[in-house]
Amino acid sequence: MTDASHQPRPGPWRRFTAIYSAFLTAALALSVALLVIPVSLQIFSRYTALIPSYIWTEEMARFLFIWTIMTGAMIGVREATHFEVDVWPRMGRRAEAMARLLGRLGVLGAAVVFVTAGIQFTGFAWNRTSELAELPLWLIHVAWPVTGVTWMVFLGEQVWDDLATIAGSRA
Repeated sequence: MTDASHQPRPGPWRRFTAIYSAFLTAALALSVALLVIPVSLQIFSRYTALIPSYIWTEEMARFLFIWTIMTGAMIGVREATHFEVDVWPRMGRRAEAMARLLGRLGVLGAAVVFVTAGIQFTGFAWNRTSELAELPLWLIHVAWPVTGVTWMVFLGEQVWDDLATIAGSRA
């Protein structure tokens, strides 16, 4: 049994990632809550005559939905639940760390694609606006490079831990 006083204190990087993760969790909850508004307006306007049919609600719902998905993916990588599948038999700690490291390198490859292609994707939309709500399209396109960079930040922490386990500095 380990005493909490013998645990290493988290450094500034771990504090940053913990705060960033808490921010993303709050942003995810907010985006889901906000997503209810345009979707509800769409449903009520489509099936009742109580309110007029708002066309902008579809675009707003799409924008919020994409950000909700991307934010959830960011949190999933932080918590190692999004891209991690446990199919290996029971192994030692070092072997498990090596298997996790391989998987994390695959996610890192996806993150690099998200960043590089996402920057081009955002650049394409920089001076464009959406048709109905006239929102700047870069606000939606920037979700891809932000997601990729966030994955890299969280993966860095996890890769560091795996390498420490492989090197034997963590039992």
